[in-house]
Amino acid sequence: MRSRDKAAVSALRGTLAALDNAEAVPLDEDSPRAGALEASPAGAGATEAARRELGEREVLDVVRAEADERLEAAARLTAPAHAARAERLRAEARVLLRFLDTDEEPQPTPKHG
Repeated sequence: MRSRDKAAVSALRGTLAALDNAEAVPLDEDSPRAGALEASPAGAGATEAARRELGEREVLDVVRAEADERLEAAARLTAPAHAARAERLRAEARVLLRFLDTDEEPQPTPKHG
């Protein structure tokens, strides 16, 4: 942020949000969605749930997915009017790829269904 590298700041903020989402506790199908107010837990922290802890591999997978998402979006921006936006997305992907310790050129990873 201090160096005013907008691409790096944007990429890192987006990836931190994605990591935060990945740590969210998934709701199971059987848990109640709503109920009577009097049946609700009361008190400070009564409704808090422990966050998931991501392992190193999971963190790297999220970072890789964020980089791939930016590269795929850049590849779809083919009109000359979108060249600056596409380059910014590629710059963001390069920032993220540096965290993966790869020497590869930014290329989107093929999706497997």
